[in-house]
Amino acid sequence: MSEVNCIFCKIMRGELPSHRVCESERTVSFLDLFPAALGHTLIVTRDHYENIYEIPPEVLAEIATESHRVAGAQREALRPEGLGVYQLNGAPAGQTVFHYHMHLIPRMPGQGLELHGRKEASSEELSGIAAKIAAKLPST
Repeated sequence: MSEVNCIFCKIMRGELPSHRVCESERTVSFLDLFPAALGHTLIVTRDHYENIYEIPPEVLAEIATESHRVAGAQREALRPEGLGVYQLNGAPAGQTVFHYHMHLIPRMPGQGLELHGRKEASSEELSGIAAKIAAKLPST
């Protein structure tokens, strides 16, 4: 998929809205519009890399650092009993947006292990959750 048509690239360029949690030099973290669970957050590279085979190691390291920060904030804000951390490469692995990203999905007992939600969350709900998580982020 080209950068022109990529939904995440459109979010990075400000062409589509998002409910941002935080940003770093090379990443943006925002809530999934179709969450698999409350607080489902995506850590996305600012530049377009389709998968783990294309992403430079220093950008991959920043994804890991930001994932760690956001995961801690999710734990403080949402108090999940577990956290699914997923990164998918290629359609056979379940990748649906071909722009490198990490899923952080807070989990509670009894929830399934879905990676992609089927119902779009309301903008109001997402704004509130993003603000709760952002408020718990440690300083950089």
